[in-house]
Formats: sequence, C-alpha cells, structure tokens
Amino acid sequence: MSDPTAALSQAQASAVTELLHATPLIGELGRLFDEAGERLYLVGGSVRDALLGRLGHDLDFTTSAGPDRSEELLRTVSRSVWTVGKQFGTIGATMTSQGREWTVEVTTFRADAYAPESRKPVVAFGDNITDDLVRRDFTVNAMAIDVAGRTFVDPHGGLKDLAGKVLRTPSPPQVSFSDDPLRMMRAARFAAQLGFSVEPATFNAMTDMHERISIVSAERVRDELSKLLLSDTPRPGLNLLVSSGLAEVILPELPAMRLERDEHFRHKDVYEHSLTVLDQAIALEKARDYRNGRPNPDHEPDLVIRLAALLHDIGKPATRGLDGGKVTFHHHDVVGAKLARKRLRALHYPKNVIEAVSRLVELHLRFHGYGEQSWTDSAVRRYVRDAGDQLEHLHILTRSDCTTRNRRKAEALRRAYDELEARIDELSAQEELEAMRPDLDGNQIMEILGIGPGPEVGMAYKHLLALRMDEGPLGAERATAELRAWWDSRPH
Repeated sequence: MSDPTAALSQAQASAVTELLHATPLIGELGRLFDEAGERLYLVGGSVRDALLGRLGHDLDFTTSAGPDRSEELLRTVSRSVWTVGKQFGTIGATMTSQGREWTVEVTTFRADAYAPESRKPVVAFGDNITDDLVRRDFTVNAMAIDVAGRTFVDPHGGLKDLAGKVLRTPSPPQVSFSDDPLRMMRAARFAAQLGFSVEPATFNAMTDMHERISIVSAERVRDELSKLLLSDTPRPGLNLLVSSGLAEVILPELPAMRLERDEHFRHKDVYEHSLTVLDQAIALEKARDYRNGRPNPDHEPDLVIRLAALLHDIGKPATRGLDGGKVTFHHHDVVGAKLARKRLRALHYPKNVIEAVSRLVELHLRFHGYGEQSWTDSAVRRYVRDAGDQLEHLHILTRSDCTTRNRRKAEALRRAYDELEARIDELSAQEELEAMRPDLDGNQIMEILGIGPGPEVGMAYKHLLALRMDEGPLGAERATAELRAWWDSRPH
C-alpha cells in the first residue's frame, strides 16, 4: 500500500516548480523583494490550495518587509494598491499576469496574540518565517514557499496532515485558541470546505475552551459563520460547532433544535431535519431550473436561502406541545421569524439579510394550505404579494422542506408545488404580479375623493389593493366606483 505522505512529498517539489512556472507573477514578486533585500514567501491557504490543485485568483504572501516598504515595492509594479489592512501589516494589490488578474496580499511577518479578555488581537510584527508559521491556525495553513529561493518550508508537518486530511494546530491548541478564539470556528469552516477531520487533541481543546469565542466581535463571528454556510457542504462544519459547544455561544437556537423524543413527544428530529433541508436547498440553489434539476454553471452560493433553510424551524423548541396525544408546534413559523430576526441582529447581519431571512421563516408553512385545499386566484396573488422579492427563495425553501421518506407523499407535495408555481407563472404573465399595485395611485385617490395627504389615503390604497388581489385588475372606472362606495360607507 502506497504512503500518501510520500506520494504527496514527491508531488510537492514538482507542484512548487509548476506553480512558479504557471504563475510567473509569483517569481516576479519574489525577485522584486529579493533585490530590495527582503524575504518573500507564498504562504497559508495559497500553498495549501496549490498542493491540492485548486489555486484560485488570490495569492497570500508573508515578508520580512514592513508595511511601508511592502507598499513602496508593490506600487512599482501595480497601479491598484490598497492599504486598508496596513495597521495589521497587510498591503493589497491587483496585478495582471498572462492575461489573468490576481489579487495579491503581502503581510509582514506576524506574532499576534489576544489579551485574555480582548476582542481584538494585539498586533506585533515578527522578524522570521518560523515564528510567523507557528502563529497560524492549522498546520495545513502553516506551510510556505520561499519564492526567490524556491524552497519549501514546513516545520509543523502540514504536508503530512494535508495528506491525512487532518486539522491540527502548529502550537498546542490551548495556546492557539487562546491567542485567537476564532480559530475554533475556522476548524468548523475548514471541515466543511475541505472535508477534513479535527484531530482529537484539537477537538478537545475546542470543547474545553468553547466559551472563549464570546470575546470575539460579532462581526468576525458572523463572517466566519457565513463562510461556513457558503461552502458546498456546510453540514460537517455545523455538526462540529454543535458537538464542540461553540454553537451554544454563537447560535444557541441550533443545538436547541435537538429536541428530546420520548413516548410522549415522538416527532421528527428537528435538528437533523433542518440540516437535510439545508442540503436540499443547496442542491436546488445550484440548479438553473430546479424543477428539472439542470445545473447552473454561473451559480453563486446564496447566503439568504442557506440561513433561511437552517433557521426555518428554530421556533419549534419554544412551541412544542401535545394535542390529543399528537405533537404540535403551533405558530412556530411566527415565533421562528422573531427568533431569527433577533439572532441575526445579534450577529450584526445587514438589515436586508435579516428581513429576507425572517420573512422566509415566517412564510415557510404557507404552501401547506395549498396542498390541503385548492387556492383561489386571490390566495395565489397574496402568496406572491407576501413573498415580495423573496418569492424565488420561498420556492426553493418550500421544496427543500420536504424530507419525508414516504415517496408517495413526497411526490404529491412536489406535484402540488409544481402546480402552484405554474399558476403563479400564468397569473404573473397576465397581471405582472410581482409589481402588483392598485388600479389607482395615491394622487388619483386624493383627486377623486377631494382630500389631501393623510392616513385616509393609505387606507384607501390598501382597500383598493385588497380588491386587486381578490379580483384581479379592476380598471380605472370600476376602481373609481369601488373607491367612492368605500368612502361613502365610512363614518365621517
């Protein structure tokens, strides 16, 4: 049986050579810094991904040069240089090589640490590659290539761990996670992105130190959670957050869905159901036409649908009850929407994301009324109107929310939703549902009723909109008559 580490070691030398040959920009930067008397190393994820054959358009370097010197050197070869991260030693630039655009970030050797109760790292620059690498999160990200000397630097066995698909910290995990607690969340993200497992000592440290994640800013936690969710297979990373206890601190609603089931409360595992819905939503999200399952080559991961899929049932723990011996979760959609809004606000997600996700959580049960009885055109219009710009997301979430193993039931639900979407398409073609407005606008209402701006105009507008949804287009003449009749029936 071949040794995967030996095989990777043999491939490593050729991979470095091929990388520098295929990406001459790397060698050019190496010569630039070398001639200036500075050392430059390709480092971290760039080396890891190059060895995995998945190098992207971003190149990360570390250097002996200070930030001012790095900026000076990069400005000689790039017209697009930015210094947003300069206080942390990072200078960025956009460069073009062989017709391809690259994003380059050069960071001075680092030796950062967190004070015990600090939310931000204490920035300290180092003076050698060895100290820089030991401060990195995992051994697979603690490898470097001296691009001038073309030598491979791997003091912590990252190559071996890469071959074994293992996440391990270069320094003792207790030290590493104390320096930067966010690394515990990165372990979950890399488990999802790379399909790697966390070695026992590192996992035990995550479990023992999970509460330390509370000192990290909400913005950094949010960004790491989003990166995890936007990976192709978030489930392993989410399971790691839950099993380590990290989720209890950053997203307590997630482990809360692991509801106990006994002889009284027998129901589907809400936590596992939610992860399955997320898996299915990702599969549909990737499709050009999710009704036919055709792949979309231009697919971009969608944070809103993934958050909504994960959180759609977070209202169930608070609403679980028994009714005639049957488990119920009455109004868990409304309760869940409030919980989702509260949690996403705490994580400092943008307002548009919060509103979109909470709306989807609130509406995710609406379709089930369609399967029980035929909807009128008015009900279909209201479904579209209430979904607003989240209609496409609602389609995906509703379809993903079917996790039954009963094939007959699943097929019936799929056919019912196919029918609903067909009716939406038909009505949309006829009436432009997504841009639905009353037949009269505010100015026309005021002119017809002889009133000025005020709450009565809004009330009249809502009345005409309700008629529009119930009966379709009325036309100006009938809408005027309906408006006058409504006005005359009101107490004055």
